[in-house]
Amino acid sequence: MSATVKPTAQVGEDVRLGDGTVVWELAQVREGAELGRRCVVGRGAYIGADVRVGDNVKVQNHALVYEPAEVSDGAFIGPAVVLTNDLYPRSVTPDGSPKDPEGWTPVGVTIQEGASLGARSLCVAPVTIGRWAMVAAGAVVTRDVPDFALVVGVPATRVGWVGRAGVPLVREPGATDSWRCPQTAALYRESADGSGCVLLVEIDTDD
Repeated sequence: MSATVKPTAQVGEDVRLGDGTVVWELAQVREGAELGRRCVVGRGAYIGADVRVGDNVKVQNHALVYEPAEVSDGAFIGPAVVLTNDLYPRSVTPDGSPKDPEGWTPVGVTIQEGASLGARSLCVAPVTIGRWAMVAAGAVVTRDVPDFALVVGVPATRVGWVGRAGVPLVREPGATDSWRCPQTAALYRESADGSGCVLLVEIDTDD
C-alpha cells in the first residue's frame, strides 16, 4: 500500500513517505523529510526540512513541526501544536540587517515513542518529551519531560503519571512508589536517578 498525498498538499520531491501514510489538504512536507508507515499529516500541518518521523505518528491539523525535530513511533502531535527550533529568535542582526540562513543555529525538539502533545501546546527547543508522556493542551514545555509524566501549565509542570493507555495512573494502596493503570492494570514503579529526579518504570504485571 503506497502513501496518499491529497491534491492541494505540498510535498518535496525527495521526501520519503512510508506505506499507508496520508498527507491531507494544504499540508506542507519540506524537502528531505522522512515519514514512516501509516502516518497521518492533517490539514494545514507543516513538517520542516529533513525532519524524521517514525511509524504510526499523527500530526494533527495546523501543527508546526520545525526542523530539526525528531518524532518517534506512535507519537501524537495535536492540533496547532508548535515545536520551535530557535532558542533566541531574531529576524535581523544587531545592526538591523536581515538574518540569512547561516546566521543562526537551529535546535530541535525530540518526541520519544508513544508521547502525546495536546492541542495548542508549545515545546520550546531544545527539549525532549519522554516515552509515553502526556503534555496537556495549552501547556508550554521549557524543560525535558520524563517518561510517562503528565505535565500541565505554563511553564509545564509534572502533576502525575500516565500509562501507555494515556490514562492517569492510580497509586497502589499502601505503596509509596507503585502506580497502576486503571484501564490495563499495568504496574509502574517510581525510581530516582543519580540527580534525584523521579522517574517512572513500567514493570511486569505479574510482579
